[in-house]
Amino acid sequence: MVYILLAPGFEEIEALAPVDLLRRANIETATVSITGEPVPGSHGITVTADIALDRIDLSKADMLVLPGGGPGYKNLGADPRVERLVRAAAEKGLWVAAICAAPTLLGKWGLLVGKQAVCYPGMEEGLTGAQARMDQGVVVDGKIITGRAAGSAVDFGLTLVSVLAGREAADQVRNGIYY
Repeated sequence: MVYILLAPGFEEIEALAPVDLLRRANIETATVSITGEPVPGSHGITVTADIALDRIDLSKADMLVLPGGGPGYKNLGADPRVERLVRAAAEKGLWVAAICAAPTLLGKWGLLVGKQAVCYPGMEEGLTGAQARMDQGVVVDGKIITGRAAGSAVDFGLTLVSVLAGREAADQVRNGIYY
């Protein structure tokens, strides 16, 4: 199960492109509202999430995904339940993925020490402990996946498919959307 966390102000393409691509690969994926109600995105698209944050079951999880967007990533970072959940996932060896500004939360929480990562250009100082790889759209280091920005959302989503279901599954999805 992949859980994609949504906070008010999330960047829609960074959340919904991965949801779509993961579901095309038949990977069970749930959108998660941290507010327990429909979540407004940063560009006026409101999403009714599949579940509320308190319904996440880490024993069934393979991955947590944090989309960026301002103020979405700030709202994720301001909720102590999100930090506890992400830390617990990392401690259990689950995949943790973040895109755009959200990788800076992983840096703030000490999860990027000694890793390579990418984030929204100009926010590199927030990748605390990591080597910034701003020349790449998506970076995988251990069980951490980071993406640069909205323009990297499809590559980010295909990378999530690849690490969970294999390169062949990702290629099938890529071919199916003529990417």
